[in-house]
Amino acid sequence: MTAAVMPAGASLSPSRLSRWADANAGRLMVLPAVLIVLAFAMFPLIVSAYLALARFALVKGGFKLTFVGLDNFVRLLFGSQQYHFLGTFGLLGPIEWAIAAGTILLAAVWLYRFARSGNFTIAGLLGRAVSASVLSGVVLLTLATIVGGGVPGTLMTTIVYVLAGVAVQFLIGLGLALLCAQPIRGRNFFRVVFFVPLIVTPVGIAYTFRMLADMEKGPLAPLRFYFHLGEFAWATDPWLARLVVLIGDTWQWTPFMFIVLLAAVEARPQETFEAAKIDGANPWQIFRYVTWPAIAPVAATVTLIRLIEAFKIVDLPNVLTNGGPGLATESMTLHAFIAWRTQDLGGSAAVGYILLFVATVTCVSFFNYGVRRARVAYQ
Repeated sequence: MTAAVMPAGASLSPSRLSRWADANAGRLMVLPAVLIVLAFAMFPLIVSAYLALARFALVKGGFKLTFVGLDNFVRLLFGSQQYHFLGTFGLLGPIEWAIAAGTILLAAVWLYRFARSGNFTIAGLLGRAVSASVLSGVVLLTLATIVGGGVPGTLMTTIVYVLAGVAVQFLIGLGLALLCAQPIRGRNFFRVVFFVPLIVTPVGIAYTFRMLADMEKGPLAPLRFYFHLGEFAWATDPWLARLVVLIGDTWQWTPFMFIVLLAAVEARPQETFEAAKIDGANPWQIFRYVTWPAIAPVAATVTLIRLIEAFKIVDLPNVLTNGGPGLATESMTLHAFIAWRTQDLGGSAAVGYILLFVATVTCVSFFNYGVRRARVAYQ
């Protein structure tokens, strides 16, 4: 928004002031709302920034904040909280080291090619360097904690939730959208049914899946007894617990993907679609050359919106497993909440700022290399 400024040297006569107010009426009307939003947004951001660099302690008559610099971040990345945040690292074998070296090499080649291109800018190179560094770090962390036999921390768990969850939700939502765009009987009924999970509160969904996943008294318990599976407790297995959280998150957020993609599918050019059918194109060819170019910009945008939301997952792991077993299902948001609940406000703020950094780099990178390119390529 451009600031409304009086012309230099202008007098404040009533008529001149009235004309200036009329010319800038739109900005003046919006200004109070903008100031309020900035106040409510910036104040917590500034306070949490100081908390991330301080240590909170209760003292007689109140509390005390001691400035400790980057100690809270050092604890998470290299110190006593490393096992909690980054996880426990395993030993990398030759294959893991080869994958890591290949990832770093590809990132270096990508940066080199951009530096030699005609679109080179310092800002673009720095942005790509940050994206490449974060990607390489995620690959190394994945190899050290998941592939190498280590134990993932809250950062890796959050990345699993985001990447796996958003990918599955997009594919299911796209499939349902393509299905409901067909002239089938009862499609309006299915549209309403598929949309219902989005209006249920996350806590309600978490308690529902906690009941469904109860293998002792839940509705699926008879199957366990029928197939003689014996004692079965998904909540004690780290990956099964993460899978249950992902299933609940997918059930909740697939309708969002579905409803937006359905609108995009139904807005595709009907003339091109009908011409492709007349020319004898099969369903895959119609999707590849007609439907996908029409919906790609919308698909990229809705995926970006879902990526932003996915980083904040907290209700499902908190209610379903309370972050367990151990730390297996604890997301970064839940990590920050638990740290705050134990009055480690500095550690909680530090986790929040690392989450902000990771989410910002991921979403900005996806926008630049996904959303923007889809808009340019298919519009």
